[in-house]
Amino acid sequence: MSQPMRSKAFTPTVYVAFAIITVVVMAVCIMLGSASVPLDKLVQTFFSAAFGWARPEGSAYSIIMDIRLPRVLSAGLVGGALSLAGCAMQGLLKNPLADGSTLGVSAGASLGAVLAITFGLSIPFLPLAGTTIGAALFALLSLLTILALAHRLDRSLSTDTIILIGIIFGMFVSALMSILITFAGERAMTIVFWTMGSLQNSSYQSVLLLTVVTVVFGAVLMSLSRELNAFAIGEDNARHIGVNVRRVKLLVLVCVSALIGTCVSVGGIIGFVGLVTPHMIRRITGPNHSLLMPASIFGGAVFLMLSDLVARMMFSPRELNIGVITSIVGAFLFINIFSRTRRVTR
Repeated sequence: MSQPMRSKAFTPTVYVAFAIITVVVMAVCIMLGSASVPLDKLVQTFFSAAFGWARPEGSAYSIIMDIRLPRVLSAGLVGGALSLAGCAMQGLLKNPLADGSTLGVSAGASLGAVLAITFGLSIPFLPLAGTTIGAALFALLSLLTILALAHRLDRSLSTDTIILIGIIFGMFVSALMSILITFAGERAMTIVFWTMGSLQNSSYQSVLLLTVVTVVFGAVLMSLSRELNAFAIGEDNARHIGVNVRRVKLLVLVCVSALIGTCVSVGGIIGFVGLVTPHMIRRITGPNHSLLMPASIFGGAVFLMLSDLVARMMFSPRELNIGVITSIVGAFLFINIFSRTRRVTR
């Protein structure tokens, strides 16, 4: 079945199925861990929190509400936001390998966050704001720098050039972060652990921040689905059908930077989510961004919640960084997509 036919067959019923799968995965991730919680305790806890019912006996309520729920919600929101950002970047650049991690944008965002942590930048009454603003600002500057350098070297902005510039930029940022860590003093261990990607310290504050940023900037990106579809046939053709190319590019770059920067400020560098999930979801929805983008949010949420579950349980009671899991999966898929892209261009 061709991709256009799959797009037409992708009905709202499938969105309902995606939503149900997401809720089921969320429940499973909350129940499982070093101390498992049965389903009846989970249901009782939620009804207790929502309607004031009697709390379940033992530590189940504290485990669910204080530890697991904010972490699982953060994983779902980070996964959805990174997936949406990756989907938008792939549509804008017409590049299936475009993603915050492959282009070096996540590395740039991490540099901004590390600078904020190192120098203790903060905003009163908004504990995450300093790190978030620093990460988002550096994500935008990094993306603009990488694309400008790639355009200067190769005006066609080929896949190979963009990826190569992204890798070089990532190495440069890593060197700068190593210097910062050297002089970070007592914050050094926190920064090192954070740059590996972890949702261990998730809170309801981070959930609220992620929700607001994802809703606001995600809505803007999804409102540009028609324009991103037009980019698939080339910028000149997009102009001919009335698309304001410069405005769309600026909006996409700002929204993507805000999403990636916020996710990095909350969970550190969690690579390849924006590469893995849009690629897999595209097989179901086809290339139509009006279907692909919202579906990618569900796919990214499910992927990262399951990755976090694997990170928590693989060597329990020890815990892996979630970035390790996503990087292993993403590396294999990256090689697969890259080899297919090379075969097509030959």
